[in-house]
This record gives sequence, C-alpha cells and structure tokens, in this order.
Amino acid sequence: MSLDSTEQEILSHPKAIKLSDCKAERAVLYRNRSACYLKLEEYTKAEADASKALDTDPGDVKARFRRAQACQKLGQLNQAFEDSQKCAQLEPKNRAFQDLLRELGAQIQQKAKQMNSTDARVQQMFSLLLDASATDSDRQKAAQNLVVLSREDAGAEQIFRNDGVKLIQRLLESKLEDILLSALRTLVGLCTGHQSRVSRLRQLCGVMGTGASAVSLAACHLLQVMFEALTQDMRKDFRGKDEAMLAEPSRELRSMLRHLLDMLPATAVSGPGRDSAINLLVKQVPRKCQKNPDNSVTLWVIDQGLKQILEVAGTVPELDHGPALTENTNMSCSVLLSKLYDDLKSDKERENFSKLCEDYVQQHFNRPDVESKLRAIQSASTLLQGPSDTGNQALEVPGMMDAVIALCASKDVSHQQVAVEALIHASGKAKRASFITPNGVALLKDLYKNSENDRIRVRALVGLCKLGSAGGTDFSMKQFAEGSTVKLAKQCRKWLCNDALPATSRRWSVEGLAYLTFDADVKEDLVGDRNALRAMFELAKSEDKTVLFAVGSTLVNCTNSYDVEKPDPQMLELAKYAKQHVPEEHPKDEASYVEKRLGKLLEAGVVSALVCMVRHESPALTESCRECVARAFLALVDRQQDRGAVVAQGGGKALIPLASDNTVVGKVKSAQALAKITITSNPEIAFPGERIYEVVRPLISLLSLECTLLQNFEALMALTNLAGISERLRSKMIQEKAVPKMEGYMFEEHELVRAAATECMCNMVLSTEVQQLYLATGNDRLKLLVLYSGEEDERLRRAAAGTLAMLTAEQPELCARVPATTTHWLEILQALLLSEVGDLRHRGVVIARNLMTAERSLAETLMESEALEILSVLAKGGGTPDPIAKTAQSCLDKAIEYGIIQSSGEAGAARIVEE
Repeated sequence: MSLDSTEQEILSHPKAIKLSDCKAERAVLYRNRSACYLKLEEYTKAEADASKALDTDPGDVKARFRRAQACQKLGQLNQAFEDSQKCAQLEPKNRAFQDLLRELGAQIQQKAKQMNSTDARVQQMFSLLLDASATDSDRQKAAQNLVVLSREDAGAEQIFRNDGVKLIQRLLESKLEDILLSALRTLVGLCTGHQSRVSRLRQLCGVMGTGASAVSLAACHLLQVMFEALTQDMRKDFRGKDEAMLAEPSRELRSMLRHLLDMLPATAVSGPGRDSAINLLVKQVPRKCQKNPDNSVTLWVIDQGLKQILEVAGTVPELDHGPALTENTNMSCSVLLSKLYDDLKSDKERENFSKLCEDYVQQHFNRPDVESKLRAIQSASTLLQGPSDTGNQALEVPGMMDAVIALCASKDVSHQQVAVEALIHASGKAKRASFITPNGVALLKDLYKNSENDRIRVRALVGLCKLGSAGGTDFSMKQFAEGSTVKLAKQCRKWLCNDALPATSRRWSVEGLAYLTFDADVKEDLVGDRNALRAMFELAKSEDKTVLFAVGSTLVNCTNSYDVEKPDPQMLELAKYAKQHVPEEHPKDEASYVEKRLGKLLEAGVVSALVCMVRHESPALTESCRECVARAFLALVDRQQDRGAVVAQGGGKALIPLASDNTVVGKVKSAQALAKITITSNPEIAFPGERIYEVVRPLISLLSLECTLLQNFEALMALTNLAGISERLRSKMIQEKAVPKMEGYMFEEHELVRAAATECMCNMVLSTEVQQLYLATGNDRLKLLVLYSGEEDERLRRAAAGTLAMLTAEQPELCARVPATTTHWLEILQALLLSEVGDLRHRGVVIARNLMTAERSLAETLMESEALEILSVLAKGGGTPDPIAKTAQSCLDKAIEYGIIQSSGEAGAARIVEE
C-alpha cells in the first residue's frame, strides 16, 4: 500500500465509523485504521485506535499486536511486552508475535541495565551536590554532569524519581552562576515532552526575573520548554513520553501565563527578565497557524493581562520610579501588542481590544498630574509602533495632540523626549501627517536648532526626516525644497558617526536615514560614506535590537530591493494626457548606480551585519524586519561574482531560517536567494553537513504558480544541482512532493523553464522510486521524453535524451516500450546519432546500445535501418580515444553477437547477415 492510498484510507474510516451502529464493526474499523497509522508512523494515534478496538473485543489478537507495536515505538515497553505476551499465548505458533516478544524482552533488559547504571550516577551527583564540604569546582562539575544525565530518558526519569526537583530548587538559590545555569538546564531536560513534570515546576517562573542576563535567558528557555509541553495537546493529538497526564493542561497553562503577566509591571523584576517574559508571550500566546480557529489563549491574555502589558508600555524610563526597562523593552511591548491584535478574528474582538487600550490611555490622561499624562502619551506612542489603528484611536482622546505639542516646548528634557517621540510615531500615519506637516514642522525645526540637549535634537531631526520623505521613491513628490533631504541626511550621518553620543541617540539617526534613503541622492551619499556604513553595521550587531528594522529598511532602500510596479506605457500616456500625476524615477536609481552601491556595501561588510541581525532571537526581529533582510540578501546575490563572498561570510546559513520564518514575500525572496547561491556555488560547500537538506523545502516552495517564471527557473536549476549530489537528497525531494511539480513544469510553454524541469528530472531518475513512475503503465512519461529528444531546442533535447539514456540503462524493460511511444522514434534516434553536437551524439549511441542490449528484436530494427551505417561511421572515430566511437562499436559488437551482422575485420565495418 502506498503512502497516498494509506492516507486516503484513513480519511474514509471516520465516515465509516460514524455510519456503523454495530460495535463489532466499529472495532474492526478502529483496528484497520490503527494499521494505517502505524504505516504513517503516527504511533500515538495507532495506539489509541487499537485500544478502542480492544475495549470492544479484548480477544482481538490483531488489535493487541498493533497496540504492542505502537507502544514499542512510543517507548512504553512494559505495556508493549504485556500485549505481545498475550498475543503469543493466544497464537503460540505465530512467528511475528514470538519475534516481537524476544525483541521487547531484550529492550527491557537493556533499559533495566541502563537504569541501574544511571541510578548509581545520579546518586553520585546528588551526594556531591549535597556535600557541604565539597569544593565549588566539584559541585559545578556535578551540576554539569546532572545536565548531561537529564538529556537521557533514563537519567531524567531517575532524577525525577529520586526527588531531584527539590534538590534542584535548592540549587536555584545558589550564588554561583554556573550552578544556577546547570540547575535550569537540568530542568529543561526533565520537562521536555512531560506535562506531569511541568505541573510541579510552575513556581520557578520568578527565577527569570532575577540574576544576570545568562540566567534570565536560561530560565526563559526552561519556561519555553514548559509551555511547549503544556500546549502539545492544543497543537496535535500527542500525549507525551510519560503516561501520567494532566487532566486540564489549560489550567496549568493559565497559571504560568498569569505568573508571566504578573512579572511585567513588578519592580523587583530585572530588565532582561522582563524582556524574556515579553518574548515568551510573543512566542507562545498567538496562534502559530491562522487556520487554527482557537484563539482562546489570546483572548484570555487580553482579558487578564492587557493592563499589565500597557503598564510596561507606558513606563517612562527617565522617571525615578517604575519597573526597570532595557533598550529593547518598549519595542518588545509594541510587537506583543501587535501580535495579540493580529490574532483576533472578528471586528468585535478588535473593537474590544481598542476600547480597553483607549480606556487605559484616557484614564491616565484625565488625571491632573504630568506623570500620568506622560504615561498616557507613552502608551499611545507604543501602540502606534504596534497596532497602529488602536494607537490612532488613543491619539483621538480629547486634548491628547494639543498636550503633545505643548510638552514639546517643555523645559524638562524627559517630558520633551516623550512628546517628540509620540509626534514622530504619529507623523508616520497619513491620517496624522496632514495635521503635523503644517503644525509640527516649524516646531521640530525650532527644537532641532535651539535645543541644548542632543537627545532632543536627534529626535527632532528624525521627525523632520520622516515628514520630508512622505513622497517615497517618487522623485516628483517631495515635501521639502530641493536639497533639504540631502542636508538632513548629512546631519544624520554626522550623529551616527559620533561615538560620544549614547547608542540610543545614534539609533535614532538610523531611523532618520531609513526614511531619507527613499531619495537616490541620499543613497549615493550614504553608501559613499564608509564610516557611516560601518557605524550603522556596528549598531546592527549591538545588544540594542530596536535598530534592526531601521537598518533593514535603509538597506532595502539603498539596494533598491523594494517592489516597484512598472506602469503600462499606454496608461502613462493617458495619465499625462489627462494631466494626472505620473510617478518619476530618480536618474540615480538606474541599474548601473544600484550595482555600484551593492559593491560598496559588500566592501563595507554588510553581509556580516545582516548575519548578526538574524542570529539572535528578539521580538524586535519582526517578520517585517526579516523580510527586509531577505530582500537585501537577494539583491546582494544578484551578481554571480558576489555570491561566493556572501556565502563565505555566513549569508547562506542565515538565509535558511529566513526562508521558513518570514512574511510570505520574505519567504519567497529568501528562497530565491538560496536558489541563486545553489546554482553557482558547490551546495556541499555553501551548505555543509545537514544544512544542505534544509535548503530543499524552500527551493520546492518556488515551484508555484504564484511565483514568477524566473523564480521557477532558478528553483529548478538549483534542485538539479542538489539532485545530482546524493540519493538522500533525491529522497528528500521526493518526500517533499517535488516530482509532480517538476513534471508539471516539463509542459511549461517557456522553453528555458521546460528545459530546466527536464534537466532536473534527468538527475531525479537516478532514484529507483522515480524510475518506478516511468515503469508504471497507463502514463505518457516515456513518450514525452522520446518526443522531447526530437525537439529543436538543443538544451531540451540534451536533457530529454540524457534522461532517456539513464532510464533505459537502469530499467531495461522500458526499452521494449520505446517503439510504442511514437511512430517517429527511429527518426528521432537517428537524428541524435547524426547531430553536430557531441553531447547529443553520445546520448544517442548510449540509447541505441541500451535498446540493442535489452532485446534482439530492437537490435534487428536498428540494424535494418540507416542506424547501421551511422553507427559504423561513428565507430571509426577520429583516431583518439572517443567514448562515442567506443559505444558505437559496442552496438555493432552486440549485433554481431546476435548474428544480425558480420564484421569485416576493420573497426566500424560491418554488413547485414543474409538469411
């Protein structure tokens, strides 16, 4: 039974089970479906169905055997042994039952031996850790050994059974960071895949909020593992490794979420710990797939925790009291709010979210003290960076915009900073820009010129940059006078290169450049300023991840890797005739200028900066940011001579995760960049080790009608290279269902795409599984190859003839089917033999040899045609070792062996035997 037919059978069973009123019939259906699940390696479902069959008929030996097989794969050896033992008792002569029983007995003995050995090791580690007289170094080694043991199933089980959790909780109180980290990593090993163990560890959430950054990250990883264990049932029908399951995993999940939400506004929690908590909420709360209709966790977090999130979002770091924040906290809050908003399914849910945010902002804004108003403005500013529609509603609170304008003139720098930032974020929204452009430009200019504080000046400058770039890439739609944007950019570069300024202020200068680089003159000036580029790249590599999107946007602008729809020339003429606005491209945005800019960016080290940007996980590395990085990479690998440098600096490795975790557009751009690299570089060097197998799926994703023909072509070329490397790679491509897509593109009208698909198939037929497709009856696969071997397109002929040569060599029974494909098969073969192209002649003689070797009748047909004369000429060769001549001679030798022709003694000379 094939995999597809197994899946179809599974789909038919639920209907049959519902229709059947007989318990015995349903038991048989459950038993049969269990067998299907075993073939698909879905052992949990196989065990569940077999158990349902046994509930009805405990004497069903087939169902019991299938449950034993499933339990063995799930690691439930005792249950498997018990079931197989009963099977053997019911049918003592059944060899399959006896074999499974022996195999399980050996496995149980091995596990017992391992457990005894592991138990001794665990006890030794515990003794050292509990020994007050042991040195710190010995205790650290013991703690590290405990981490190793916890990663083994036997070790984790022994630690848990020996009440190791209490010991580890004591280790969490240690002042030695190494022991603390080891304790957290041990808990990761214990909790992975075990809901019941997680339930006893929920009180550990607070560890993440204290200690150094490394401890916070380790605790964050532990909590992430705990979340994944608790949400397994929400993602799929999976019960974990252990049999003790929680009755209500959602209750435990809510408990952990409540701990995290309570951490957010707590003043005792460290900045990195707070960031880790926000990061966990970003990863674990929203649905992973929008097709999943259940967004109950998101709704619960909004209902129970939106206020806590807004408390952090509205915190002004410069004020004396409030929770500790890092440079990334505000952006992380924006991302979390945006993720929660995007996970809502209906207008009613979104209206409720916006109403809760607006009420929070209004409640604080209506208070008489300045600090409350600042909190309201800061909250609105954070919302504008996330769910901007909600942020716009918050700004519509009566008196809000007037207060922002008034506070811009405040003598208190922290007040000014909050107000200016809100003004900047509001100016990015078209609804607000129309108000701010006439009213705010003069204010921002005044702040930039007259403020004595650099923090205010740089933010005012960014506000001016944002308003000055409102025309985008349209050269004819500029808000400010000619040359103004160039002057603003010059000042931004000056701030950027000023090491005396704090990193936060320099980050704002990159924000300004992200807007100003829509102007091609600004792009040219920035790329020509090596110091400014290096300063920007150093910021991208820093701990402050809030700069990532600004850097990504700037690079997209400088590389012109944004999407530009070229209007229809006729529509342009009509627009001009109607005196409507026609977008104009800047002369310095032409291809020659872009190519030079790409070269300068590569020389300045842009690849290492991009690699660093995607290396570390952060809420600031949003999907939009990833898309920017993917666009930049695609532009950088556009020229063939640059691809080696990109790969050498880690670009290939960085592109793989970008192709799976990105926007839809970002995934396509990343996959296309991977395709370009795979075409011209040795894939085994560009993607060493197991990494090469991760490239297959992104490339196959480009074989879609939604992608351009260029993307289809490049994907096929790259897959051709991969298919020629190893059988394991070909198997991976077959598993990802690439073969049907390749066959589809073999019918493509565009000759290059059609030829590329045929070339890819030429390498894929090295796989036995693909050969079986051609052996199957009732299809025209072989006919297509024969016909393509006679096409005018030389590249297509070479690929088709090569595929045919390999197939007829590997599967001789296909040779007898060749004459039935078309009446012109002999003419096509003779045309190959007579071709002026050596590759085609070589393929022709190989096909002829395969046909003659397979069947005497085919050899007779060839020798009775002009093929005899052609092969005789080819066999003479040119006096030097020639594979064509050698193969042609082997054809003649075969005919002589059959007695069809006689040799005259001279190489290549032969005549038909007269009967």
